[in-house]
Amino acid sequence: DFIEKRSDCVGMDTAIMMNPKVWKVAGHVENFVDPLIECRNCHGRFRVDHLLKTSETNPAALTTMMAQHNPECPTCAARNFTQVQQFNLLFETKLGSVETSCQTIYLRPETAQGVYVNFPNVYKSMRQRFPIGVGQIGKAFRNEISPGNFLFRLCEFEQMEMQYFCQPTASPEVYRDWIQFCYSWLTRYGILSENIRLNEMSQKDLAHYASAATDIEYKFPFGWGELWGIANRTDFDLKRHESQSNTKTPMTVTDSATNTTFHPHVVEPAVGVDRLFFAFLANGFTMDDKLQRILLKLHPEVAPYQFCVLPLIQKDTLVERSKAIMGSLGKYFRVDTDLTGSIGKRYRRQDEIGTPFCVTVDEKTIEEGVVTVRFRDSAVQHRFSVQDLILEATTDLDEFVRKYDRS
Repeated sequence: DFIEKRSDCVGMDTAIMMNPKVWKVAGHVENFVDPLIECRNCHGRFRVDHLLKTSETNPAALTTMMAQHNPECPTCAARNFTQVQQFNLLFETKLGSVETSCQTIYLRPETAQGVYVNFPNVYKSMRQRFPIGVGQIGKAFRNEISPGNFLFRLCEFEQMEMQYFCQPTASPEVYRDWIQFCYSWLTRYGILSENIRLNEMSQKDLAHYASAATDIEYKFPFGWGELWGIANRTDFDLKRHESQSNTKTPMTVTDSATNTTFHPHVVEPAVGVDRLFFAFLANGFTMDDKLQRILLKLHPEVAPYQFCVLPLIQKDTLVERSKAIMGSLGKYFRVDTDLTGSIGKRYRRQDEIGTPFCVTVDEKTIEEGVVTVRFRDSAVQHRFSVQDLILEATTDLDEFVRKYDRS
């Protein structure tokens, strides 16, 4: 949806460890910080803004608020904290074979900078018309003060970011378009609209590189939290890298229609795969009291398996036919099988991992070539020939669900 189905976007993979100058130029060494406080009683460390439940990040303002509210330590309930200090989130490591001559480098805290320093190469080699998006999926690392809440806050996580390079005058509109695109993508794949909301950042809360930013927040089991961030990064990063580069490579684009050269503005939608996975799990977890079961209501496109082929009993002819049907379905879908336990127990196991369709192979399959398809959400069953099943499911999977998965 973001790369393969869009003609204006390409994918790339950049290095986890880059020249440390990249992070200094980008402002991360100086500005990539969180306010830290430590309990003198239990020595627990906490982010001050989380402790006070505020969006304020200025250390002086947070010190004043700590004195006013005098909060309890979440761990030991004491009210004895150190002074607020800034904590840098960059992970440091050493590069080199001899300790005395090793260079200090950083594990990347985001994938974006690798795209920016490679932008001239990507733009020239891909021969894309402007505007152009460059997307990347990869590991990022942040030395979090207080990781936790399951997959919500991790020190090592998978990140998906898009850097969309556009005309400076078009960036406000492009920024709004990407907010809508990301919001619609979430609802398109099953996230309930009542579980997500938009939170536009105030000017004082913006990162050092952004002129505007909006978070798509999700109502996690522990409360509302950021799921997806969309920021207008303007030309901040490209100009910084251009000015500090040893080669002085121009980070500019020339408009052939007007023959004007300019630094593109960048709109960045960024989401953590782990948080996205967490949101889909929380959104889909359902207790079905009527049928006394637990099911995970995942959209077929994001379910681990889309079909599970189940021989009714462990009979050689049924097992062999099941393997053949798996081969046919496996050309188009993610397919699983399960041979252990009664058919009812196997249905329940697939319900719990979110498999939307179970295909049961029985004697009728051998005699007439028809299978029983059980639909996860309603548990209703319909008979199809294997050919008709593949035809209907591959034509429009959403319509296939709407047409048959109803009580």
